Amino acid sequence: MPEHTAYRARRDYSLTGPEAARAADKGLVSANWYQSPISRKRMKELMQRRDGPALLDTALWCSTLLATGVGGYWFWGSWACVPFFIAYGVLYGTASNPRWHETGHGTAFKTRWMNDALYQVASFMCLFEPHVWRWSHARHHTDTIVVGRDPEIVEPRPPSLWMMALSLFNLPLAWKTFSGVARHALGRMSAQERDFIPESEWPKVYRDARIWVGLYAVIIGTALYLHSWLPLMLVGLPSLYGAWLGYLFGLSQHVGLAEDVLDHRSNCRTIYMNRVLRFIYMNMNYHLEHHMYPMVPYHALSQLHEEIRSDCPPPYANLWQAYQEIIPTIWRQRSDPSYFVQRPTRGEQARSPQSESQSLEINA
Repeated sequence: MPEHTAYRARRDYSLTGPEAARAADKGLVSANWYQSPISRKRMKELMQRRDGPALLDTALWCSTLLATGVGGYWFWGSWACVPFFIAYGVLYGTASNPRWHETGHGTAFKTRWMNDALYQVASFMCLFEPHVWRWSHARHHTDTIVVGRDPEIVEPRPPSLWMMALSLFNLPLAWKTFSGVARHALGRMSAQERDFIPESEWPKVYRDARIWVGLYAVIIGTALYLHSWLPLMLVGLPSLYGAWLGYLFGLSQHVGLAEDVLDHRSNCRTIYMNRVLRFIYMNMNYHLEHHMYPMVPYHALSQLHEEIRSDCPPPYANLWQAYQEIIPTIWRQRSDPSYFVQRPTRGEQARSPQSESQSLEINA
């Protein structure tokens, strides 16, 4: 039997298969994770929540969404609308994801209702059912990349290139989400969802699914009434055609790194990015730092990075450098799923003078 076939039979990425029991037997479930040392006083400073940064960020995001959306509407029917819809799609389908993420953590704003309001809107835009994914993401942080426990492993091994190609347009997620919305609108939960969503939350899941069905009925009905794709180009389809950058961000977080470890330095990447990408991504490029200390707001992650970088692997200079590692790793895992990139656990020992100069330049 080929090695990858044996591995596939041995590793079950569902939450209801034998790998879930195996993770518990190995002491990987809700275990104590390694955290880089930092003083309690400094951590308390970094964990301070503020409304100001997120209000400014949200105002800029909404303004650029409005401007590009109006441009797409104004030039609808001509090729001039294409660049507007490309930008609008990224702002809608990609930038909504980190805003869903941060408000889901409750760290974007200090004011709770602001977090909750933006969380609901962003969830709809990036096709994440609000209550399902709130609990899914809680499990992702508790058991990060633990097979049989983490419901958010982006690419199980061996990876499927066909599914990855479809994911550039969010199609697997869309199918999963709309199947879930239909099921929840009928008042049903899957076996896997029952594993991580408390029963007390099920009525909220059903309620939100029915609201979504109503919203999409209005959007599709408007498009049919107007005999135009324009309403769907503005609401709904951007979750598909604008999700490609978000998928590239998502792949860069954990794919190709270690599974079943209790050290985020081994299964998370920190990648330096320019200001435009950091705005779109809401500083989630500091992903190791976020997983190690998830209650630090996004606007303080670069400061947290500086505090613990000497105890962490060297950051990647940019997204392309990360993909120079990710692409060959994915290719190799197709025939050898047991292969993964082993990162040094202490960054200062492995950091080169070149990466130091790149770090200084990027953070200047």
